[in-house]
Amino acid sequence: METNRGSEGILSEEMAGKREEIVELLKKAYFMELETVINYVTNSTNPDGVRAQEIKESLEEDIQEELQHAQDFAARIKELYGTVPGSAEFVAEQSFLQPPEDQVDVVHVIKGVIEAETGAIQHYTRLIEVTEEVDPVTQDMVIAILRDEQGHRKLFEGFLREYEAEGLA
Repeated sequence: METNRGSEGILSEEMAGKREEIVELLKKAYFMELETVINYVTNSTNPDGVRAQEIKESLEEDIQEELQHAQDFAARIKELYGTVPGSAEFVAEQSFLQPPEDQVDVVHVIKGVIEAETGAIQHYTRLIEVTEEVDPVTQDMVIAILRDEQGHRKLFEGFLREYEAEGLA
């Protein structure tokens, strides 16, 4: 009995090359989110001072959301017949989110978060473009995650504007 594998969309044999491209982009997104979790834990713990409290609390809230994004990317990698990578494949890229030498340098943290969120927005926008008309399930998931990342960036841009208005940035 022959089946019409063409009706399977991105899961079809004919789409194997495109599926592999999408899986590689999802792996990068997965590692971006995990690295962000590491750095948000660091930057929600290390900063000192009264002014740091709101930033720390915001990052603490974002940790769970970023972790959920990583889990969503992992699940989708598996659904697309990929293998979720382990830590041996991880390469750190977020030098801008490393803790500042001066633990009261909250502006450093704010700018690092903005840069991380901007990188995620750029990568997820590319993923949305690559999945256009070939993988609506992945595209819908990434669109929802993109919205979260845009909200995070907007929030931290507001923090930065406040520091700039007070002459602290």
